[in-house]
Amino acid sequence: MKLDFDKGSGLIPVIVQHNNTSQVLMLGYMNEEALIVTKETGKVTFYSRSKDRLWTKGESSGHTLLLNDIQEDCDNDTLLIKATPNGPTCHTGASTCFQDESAKGFLYELEHTIAQRIESKDKNSYTVELFSRGINKIAQKVGEEAVELVIESKDDNISLFKNEAADLLYHFLILLKAKDVNLLQIEEILKKRSQ
Repeated sequence: MKLDFDKGSGLIPVIVQHNNTSQVLMLGYMNEEALIVTKETGKVTFYSRSKDRLWTKGESSGHTLLLNDIQEDCDNDTLLIKATPNGPTCHTGASTCFQDESAKGFLYELEHTIAQRIESKDKNSYTVELFSRGINKIAQKVGEEAVELVIESKDDNISLFKNEAADLLYHFLILLKAKDVNLLQIEEILKKRSQ
């Protein structure tokens, strides 16, 4: 990674994106030292222009950004950091500094939550219970939910239809996990088909 820190008088802009949902969380600036500290600690660290020093996100609030990936842009003068937030990113308490609280990307967050529940092996979790019953039971449940969605689609109760669609998506995500496949892989196939 050969970044051009000179172009911005020693600083480069850094866009931070949620690793699971791709939601843009914030914009900050890094100097070379902040980038090194970020890589070494795994916690996103910026150069604070107002404090005139290195500043690790969450150093006072505890709402850190855990590093997942770093990519530079085509001009080598901007970074895109994918991170997992430990709490809200914005000082206002919002999840993003851009006030975009939409459900965009929520399926990726839900996929992550399902994986965490399965790893926890919590006996009180419906997700864990279904997953532990194996692929045949999971696939059967997806089939049942698909049939229920078809039935509701023939009626006029849009609320029931939406709920059955949500049930189908939830169980589909469990099935993907059981097959060791993720949403991103499915999305890539759909992207290729649309070209």
